[in-house]
Amino acid sequence: MYSTAMSLSAASASAAAVASGAAASRPNAIRPSAGIRFCGLRREALGLRTVRSSPQVVAARRSVAAAATAGNGAAGSGGFDYDLVIIGAGVGGHGAALHAVEKGLKTAIIEGDVVGGTCVNRGCVPSKALLAVSGRMRELQDEHHMKSLGLQVSSSGYDRQAVADHANNLASKIRSNLTNSMKTLGVDILTGIGTIVGKQKVRYGKAGFPDNEITARNIIIATGSVPFVPKGIEIDGKTVFTSDHALKLESVPDWIAIVGSGYIGLEFSDVYTALGSEVTFVEALDQLMPGFDPEIGKLAQRILINPRKIDYHTGVFASKITPAKDGKPVLIELIDAKTKEHKETLEVDAALIATGRAPFTKGLGLENINVVTQRGFVPVDERMQVMDADGNAVPNLYCIGDANGKLMLAHAASAQGISVVEQISGRDNILNHLSIPAACFTHPEISMVGLTEPQAREQADKEGFEISVVKTSFKANTKALAENEGDGLAKMIYRPDTGEILGVHILGLHAADLIHEASNAIALGTRVQDIKFAVHAHPTLSEVLDELFKAAKVNDGVSHSVNEPVAA
Repeated sequence: MYSTAMSLSAASASAAAVASGAAASRPNAIRPSAGIRFCGLRREALGLRTVRSSPQVVAARRSVAAAATAGNGAAGSGGFDYDLVIIGAGVGGHGAALHAVEKGLKTAIIEGDVVGGTCVNRGCVPSKALLAVSGRMRELQDEHHMKSLGLQVSSSGYDRQAVADHANNLASKIRSNLTNSMKTLGVDILTGIGTIVGKQKVRYGKAGFPDNEITARNIIIATGSVPFVPKGIEIDGKTVFTSDHALKLESVPDWIAIVGSGYIGLEFSDVYTALGSEVTFVEALDQLMPGFDPEIGKLAQRILINPRKIDYHTGVFASKITPAKDGKPVLIELIDAKTKEHKETLEVDAALIATGRAPFTKGLGLENINVVTQRGFVPVDERMQVMDADGNAVPNLYCIGDANGKLMLAHAASAQGISVVEQISGRDNILNHLSIPAACFTHPEISMVGLTEPQAREQADKEGFEISVVKTSFKANTKALAENEGDGLAKMIYRPDTGEILGVHILGLHAADLIHEASNAIALGTRVQDIKFAVHAHPTLSEVLDELFKAAKVNDGVSHSVNEPVAA
């Protein structure tokens, strides 16, 4: 799921920013200005900082957009080589490129590595292939579960290389699909490292070859991220490695330490334990899975951690990790996260470093346009327009995805890219990041959208409103019981005075698929008093959310927009 999936350990600070940012920016009632299209009713509330554009800046954007669309993608429109150049061909860049072509913009995309970026080649896609295997293995290994369904399985096993090939082949197929889709629609794919050399100018090229320089009316930075490796950790790619190496599945160690218990760490614990490894988590914060809603996190620990061959150390840093060599194991020195005193040294067969991701923004030439990164992230406003060192918007320059740090998820990058293309095509657009769902593809899955309960309570205290919480269990769902998969919970946080949905969190069978009804409701501003009238097929897992919505109670007198039924 990661994006570039953001480690929830590393994301705890971002989670706090969600609540504070939302509290600062979200009024009780929002009336979008004429001519502005909101993707959801609330303004963007995630990120390192939120910079709002003045009416003059918005007006200037519209005039530029009108000029861009006037050429309608014709070569050399307005004297530029391209209407849009995108630096980085990951999921975000790909989504922006396809939408740009749809809008009639002459578009090029620059890629220095391979099309698909982290998600397709070293993240979301190959990890889901490995998790598909771990899910099947868990079913085959669960004798009680199989017997309850009347099935008999004599034994289960796997071919490590065949599993690795499955992940690699899937990545290759999706990479090819993305490449072909752009070529078919007329996107120029330029190979090399892209560098901004001046206003609306980009240079690209490969080592040992002459550079090329092109001009573009608009430029989007979409360079993504790389695994973050803390100081003191030595990576050898064999016994101490990041998710980039782990996805190759070159070995299945008997005992592996996973540093970080966010999305990435949790998903790999699911894979490794299903394939026979013992796992030890090393978590800097005082609890596992710190970025999840606390109630969901506790349930996840009971279902995903405690019954499996997993132990853990919380409140500690891995201050030094030395790879295995000369017959010696991997050595992990642990220190107390608060006192920095040495606690113990672990000896394991391998260590996976899952401490989050860092923006890949070096070498972009940002210094040429007076842009200074913040901890490596490119500063942007709510419309993803890059801000310079003086706090001014850089004309015609945008940054999307992991490189801006607002929400490090592949689908968030794509949504940001589409939003930017809407803007440069003359239709202003603000993406509501609180409506973007996230998922962890463990067995069972975890998904979420919006605020956690603590974040919602903090916001309610600051803004002076009440919140309510409702829950439903998978044990009450017919389809889940038919699958003998009753472990799970769905939870919704909402405002009883307005019916606004603030957050939804799910742990259970196919949670990653179920969350989208809630995320779309938040994006469209649908209130609980309206959505509870929606009809769900029976028996389906979607009825978990149906029961959740129906359980919500709004205050007397709260209006709703559901029309009276029409007699058939």
